[in-house]
Amino acid sequence: MEKTFDKNSVLDRRGTEVRASDEDSAKTAAAFCRLYELIRILRAPGGCPWDREQTPLTMRRDLIEEVFEAVDAISSCDAAHAKEELGDVFLNTTMMSYMFRQELDKGGEGWTLEEELNELVEKLIRRHPHVFEQSEGKVVATAPVNNSQEVLAQWDKIKEKVEGREQKSILDEVPQGFPPLLRAYKMQKKAAKKGFDWPSLEPTRAKILEELKEVDEAAADFNADNSQAKQLHLEEEVGDLFFAAVNYARKLGVDPEVALNSANKKFYKRFSYVEEQCAKNGVEMVQENLDKMDEFWNQAKRN
Repeated sequence: MEKTFDKNSVLDRRGTEVRASDEDSAKTAAAFCRLYELIRILRAPGGCPWDREQTPLTMRRDLIEEVFEAVDAISSCDAAHAKEELGDVFLNTTMMSYMFRQELDKGGEGWTLEEELNELVEKLIRRHPHVFEQSEGKVVATAPVNNSQEVLAQWDKIKEKVEGREQKSILDEVPQGFPPLLRAYKMQKKAAKKGFDWPSLEPTRAKILEELKEVDEAAADFNADNSQAKQLHLEEEVGDLFFAAVNYARKLGVDPEVALNSANKKFYKRFSYVEEQCAKNGVEMVQENLDKMDEFWNQAKRN
């Protein structure tokens, strides 16, 4: 039987009093308290030297790497590994948040984790007026929402009209610091929400062929005239080709970041097999032995 929850349990700030709605919530709150206390110990005088040296800026790369490792574990449908990697993501985000708490204690710019979590909960309630009657977002909820697309459209209205996040362009919502592949994907999704999208798959596919032809032409020009201008033009055309391929993946319902990550893993497995077989068979890995390396590559595919 599906469990039901009291929606009012998340509508009010709790302060220091813990009033979990059920045993599962209580156990989760206790587990989070253990993690938070552990981070305080690691960051305190006498704690871990490495943890004490870190700042939110130094941990940016760690956070990105942990997120990719978590996505990889989820994509592999490995529940035990996903639990571990998502735990690492949680550790990184909680530790970075605690660092801002420490900055606040020193008189700098920061906040408490309590403030951060309460702000998150309030934002989610505000953006789900179809779930919470008391939601501030109710003012723009002019019609019932029946599917994911309508929920997202309503979400954008709340961000713009209730939260005052109106921007010059909807594309400004995509962070400039995103990796280029992810940024292209997110910008295309934003544009599509405004109706700027081909209605079918075929013109999206045709665009790839068109861009490939332009890359070939630019490459021929560059080979004939090795100038910087020709090189920049070739780079531009290759970028257009990548952008078109990302759009095609989006239309197919495929996340290009996830797809490329899987392709990288597959290439790693197959190429490392080729390296292993070359070493076993005394085959030097040079262009002249490409036929033999191709043979090992095909073995890896069959395996």
